[in-house]
Amino acid sequence: MTQTQIALVVIAVIAVVAVAVLIVMRRRSANLRARFGPEYDRVVAETGNRFKAESKLESVEKRVKSYSLTTLSAADRDRFRQSWRKVQAEFVDDPGRALSEADKLLGTVLLACGYPPSDFENRAAEISVDHATVVENYRAGHDIAVLHSQGQATTEDLRKAMIHYRALFNELVGDEQVPMRARAVGHS
Repeated sequence: MTQTQIALVVIAVIAVVAVAVLIVMRRRSANLRARFGPEYDRVVAETGNRFKAESKLESVEKRVKSYSLTTLSAADRDRFRQSWRKVQAEFVDDPGRALSEADKLLGTVLLACGYPPSDFENRAAEISVDHATVVENYRAGHDIAVLHSQGQATTEDLRKAMIHYRALFNELVGDEQVPMRARAVGHS
C-alpha cells in the first residue's frame, strides 16, 4: 500500500468511527429525552450543556435503580386515598394548611414507595425517572408552596398547587400497576 492509500484508509476509518459515535450519542439523547420527557429539557436548560445534563440524568437514573421501589399495597392505597380526601376537605376551611398537609402526605407516600428522604430538588429529580409526566406538577405545586410560605400566594394559587400535587398523588397511589408485559399485549 502506498502512503496515499494508507492515509485514505485511516481517513475512512476515522469517518466511520465518527459517524458511529454520532449515532450512539443521538440515540442516547433520544432515549433520555423519551424517558425523562420535559425534565430532560429542564435539566439541559439548567446546566446549559446537553452532555452535562445527560450525565446528570443518567446519574439520577442509576441512583434510583439502586432503590428498592415497590408498588403500594391495596391497603396502603386505600389509607392514602382516605388521607387525601381529608386534606382536600380541609382546603375549604384552611387552604394553606391543606397544601402543607398535601405536601407531607406526598412525602409519606414517596417513602412508602421506597424513595429515601431527600431535599426537594433531589426528590423531584428521582421522581422524574419513573414519573416524568407528572414531575412538572410536583415542581409547580412546590413553587406555589414556597410562594405561600413567603405570603405571596393567593387562594387560587393554592388551589392550583393542590391540583398539581394531586396529579403526582394519583400517579403514585393509582390503581395497582399493570405489569409491563401485560401492557405490551394489551391486557390489564
